[in-house]
Amino acid sequence: MWLIGIGMFFDGFDIYVAATVLGATLRTSFSTLGQNAEFVSITFVGMMVGSFLTGFLGDRFGRRFTYQANLAIFGFASIAAAFAPSMRILIYLRFVMGAGLGAENVVGYATMTEFVPPKARGRWLGFISVFVVAGLPVTALLGTLVIPRFGWRVMFMLGGVGALVVWQLRKALPESPRWLESTGHVEEAEAILQAIENEVARHHQLMAPTTTRVIVQDRGVSALLSSLLLPRMVVGATTLIVINTLIFGFITWLPTFFVQAGRSIASSLEYSLVMSLGAPLGSAIGAFTADSWGRKPTLIGASLATIVLGGIYPFVNNPGILMTIGFLLTIPIYVMVTVLFAIYIPELFPTDVRMRASGICNTFGRGATILTPFIVVALFRSWRVAGVLAFMIALLIVQIGAILLFGVEPKGMRLEEIDGDQCAASQAVKRDFESLSPAEDSPSKS
Repeated sequence: MWLIGIGMFFDGFDIYVAATVLGATLRTSFSTLGQNAEFVSITFVGMMVGSFLTGFLGDRFGRRFTYQANLAIFGFASIAAAFAPSMRILIYLRFVMGAGLGAENVVGYATMTEFVPPKARGRWLGFISVFVVAGLPVTALLGTLVIPRFGWRVMFMLGGVGALVVWQLRKALPESPRWLESTGHVEEAEAILQAIENEVARHHQLMAPTTTRVIVQDRGVSALLSSLLLPRMVVGATTLIVINTLIFGFITWLPTFFVQAGRSIASSLEYSLVMSLGAPLGSAIGAFTADSWGRKPTLIGASLATIVLGGIYPFVNNPGILMTIGFLLTIPIYVMVTVLFAIYIPELFPTDVRMRASGICNTFGRGATILTPFIVVALFRSWRVAGVLAFMIALLIVQIGAILLFGVEPKGMRLEEIDGDQCAASQAVKRDFESLSPAEDSPSKS
């Protein structure tokens, strides 16, 4: 968790660094307002490309290789950005950084998914999401302390050096035994599992071995259009489009909405800061409810809470109540962020296509962020915040429908059980697991 989580933290740090850096580049005349918009836009284009490519690389060359490669990409690109001689070069480098950032988001959650026991999978993956969300307040704090004294270039240097330190440490990260087994590298998978069992045996009694026949498959992209996986692709793409639109169509626009409503810049930033405190709280709630309530009930409940609070928000004028409603509104949004990005999407797909399926779903989600600013501006000009939130509520209704119609519930299930192609074998495994104590729920030999 720490090796993956710290890398994900720097992913969040680099994503949010634009909020602190672009103001400084504009004030020092290094950039123009138009170039700043290009910088933001090219970030999401790079993330879309990175999300798409890393899925295929991760399923072809392994989780460990892909994880290390994307860390190196955005680490070195960040350091190079600190020495960019012009804003145009910085924009080009931001595209490269974005490709690494988009890849990290896909491979990090998918890798952790394949190591964690089913009964605690939601909780552990939720912790990873908290690492990412923590990048927002840390970036804001460092920007406040560092940029006035040392300039904006130091922010890129901090992100790049941090990523490369984790890149060095993560050479000790083992490859996913599930991926090795799915590609026929059974002896390597067994060696890693044996090392895990030897470590666990020093503190716990090992569970009894199970005798499960695992079907080794290497499905192509066409499998994603099968009757089993296509509905899951619809759920994955739809939910990631919705949550990306909520984040980049509402949360990141809050300071602008407040200023346009006549509030000062200082008070707008204060409101936004208080509301952003709901993000880590929402992530923590999502981490625990995903295992206790289940993925689908948590997502539907958070969607309904967002609809209700979003319907109230435009009609509130009292500053104290506005801040409170905004804080409460942020919580269910980040419950969905955690459950979708960290937990639910990687679980939906079998091991041999997990990365490419997650990557394609993330590509749709990131692609939506390219269009979101234009939609938000048009709605805000015509109907103010009420128009923006009406659009968000409509998307949430679509999301609820997709989850109810096509979603599966992976709560407490082994990843192999979620794969419909192996249902018969997994039922036997489930009976074996139920005969064991909860403490013995650990990876088993196949």
